[in-house]
Amino acid sequence: MKVGSRGSNLAMTQTKNIINQLSNIINEEIDLEIIKTTGDKITDSQLYTIDVKGIFTKELDKAVLEEEVDFAVHSLKDLPTELAGELEIVAVPKRESPNEVLVSPYEWNELPEGASIGTSSLRREAFCNYHRKNLNIKPIRGNIDTRIKKVEEGEYDATIMAEAGLKRLGLREHIKKIFPIDYFTPAAGQGALAVVARADSNVRTDLEKLNHYNSVQEVKAEKIVLEELGVGCQWPLGVSAKANGNKLDIYSILLTKEGEVLSKVKLSGSIKDAEQLGRDTAKMMMEDYS
Repeated sequence: MKVGSRGSNLAMTQTKNIINQLSNIINEEIDLEIIKTTGDKITDSQLYTIDVKGIFTKELDKAVLEEEVDFAVHSLKDLPTELAGELEIVAVPKRESPNEVLVSPYEWNELPEGASIGTSSLRREAFCNYHRKNLNIKPIRGNIDTRIKKVEEGEYDATIMAEAGLKRLGLREHIKKIFPIDYFTPAAGQGALAVVARADSNVRTDLEKLNHYNSVQEVKAEKIVLEELGVGCQWPLGVSAKANGNKLDIYSILLTKEGEVLSKVKLSGSIKDAEQLGRDTAKMMMEDYS
């Protein structure tokens, strides 16, 4: 069996984690092939200004479609709402924290006037503007280690990152603050991994054993909101679903780039009705700003 992965430290760590989980389920050797994506090659632009769907995923997906590899491991939030050809998300393993965190020598409320915040995410930029109108938002690219280093060396006063990435890389000591979900709402699927394979793949049954039900239902609801609204990283949308026993709570907020609230929705329902809950959330949001 062969798996495709991006070559970044985080991507490799995530893929090796999946390999380890899978090795505990099946008795088969799993080879890893590194594939460079468009997003890895672009280092000087805000991501939301680049009109390329699947900027971090399409080359990996092409390798799966052409049977160069059996499956690929993605950060689920990087996936476009529609996958190419005969590809499917066949597994979502247990999700890591979806929260956003502050990496900075300063506390969030102690950032000085005009402090430089490094982010290439329109959503994060919008939330910074929503809470703090006096920040200087500057593009920042590079892997997690690079971005941390840029803050430590004073090139930026702070940056916002996903807690999941820092935890997976053992870099929690760099977290200054963990933001509550309703204060700095993450992207759909943040903290979750997606195992993508061909629909007719002969390894599908083995891969499906990696599924974690609560995580599957959470990201299903979140991705439906994204899909129904028809937005991607060009819109400042935060959405988070949380399983609580047999219940699923969803919170979604859409901002303008300047940080003005266009819509904010909270809903709860049965965890088995995750898709409908996502659709209901999106419908209510569209009624707010249409």
